[in-house]
Amino acid sequence: MQTIDMEDFAKIELRVGTVIKVEVFDKARKPAYKIWVDLGHEVGVKKSSAQVTDFYQPTDLIGKQVICVCNFKPRQIADFMSEVLITGFTSGEGGIVLATVERNVPNGQRLH
Repeated sequence: MQTIDMEDFAKIELRVGTVIKVEVFDKARKPAYKIWVDLGHEVGVKKSSAQVTDFYQPTDLIGKQVICVCNFKPRQIADFMSEVLITGFTSGEGGIVLATVERNVPNGQRLH
């Protein structure tokens, strides 16, 4: 494992946001959703393509707070521009389990 220093970590803008809209992403190569996340007034609402269909239905995601990488370059996926990366972990079964917060916090807060 490569180590980094605190300055490297500080470059990664990890913020919490609330999922406000979800659509099935039919044009994605692998099963995915189009997800809109409210990341507070400093960042705004950002879009993400997320392969989280194994454990979540669209209605499960609405209102859920998720942790996002907000300063990756936007990425075109089919006809959709993914602006943030919603983080998660691979489960023992192979699907993605979302990284979230223990308690609700204000949208846009940075991870320390």
